[in-house]
Amino acid sequence: MQVSPAATDLHGVERRSQSRRVLDPSERIAEVLFGLIMVLTFTGSLSIAESGRDDVRAMLIGALGCNIAWGIIDGVLYLMGCLADRGRNLRIYRAVHQAPDAAVAGTALAEALPPIVQSVMERSDLERVSERLRRLPAAPNRPRLRAEDWKGALGVFLIVFLSTFPVAIPFMLMDDAMRALRMSNAIAVAMLFIAGVAYGRAVGWSPWLVGIGMVLLGSALVSMTMALGG
Repeated sequence: MQVSPAATDLHGVERRSQSRRVLDPSERIAEVLFGLIMVLTFTGSLSIAESGRDDVRAMLIGALGCNIAWGIIDGVLYLMGCLADRGRNLRIYRAVHQAPDAAVAGTALAEALPPIVQSVMERSDLERVSERLRRLPAAPNRPRLRAEDWKGALGVFLIVFLSTFPVAIPFMLMDDAMRALRMSNAIAVAMLFIAGVAYGRAVGWSPWLVGIGMVLLGSALVSMTMALGG
């Protein structure tokens, strides 16, 4: 069966949208921040005066294991989010496709658009777009995960997991636990600042101010987590 060019374009747009979602700056920076906070709660709880190599090794195993577990959880949540988004899109598409006329289809389409987009769309525009959608093949019965979704989930896992390593590397390479902790904290501060700068650029705020704010926020969250026994 030959697939219409319009249907191919529709699937291509959705695939590109999923790829952008994996690399969305605000979401991925949040993943890095969480990974850093997780590992810092372990390194911060290490008593340098009383710790030996076995204690450092146990701390590293705990930090890495915790981030592996959360990376898996976050990857599963990502897949669930993909299914939820695709299911919502299918409901909208089905409502437009099954509408008795262009006017009803335009109304269904308008309800799915953000308010700012609705405010600039003429009724004729909505009906014209909905009529083009109605010419596409019928929607599948249920949303399905695709290869791009699994790649995205793997990307989420790797972001959470790999954000642990820069902070943990000093403990792997240095015998002096005090020097390793200081180097680890310096790396963590640098990563928090870089994440804040990137987030500031993504949202259009001052990168330097957001970078400093991210360092302060991360430090506060780590202190809170440790105070609550996390």
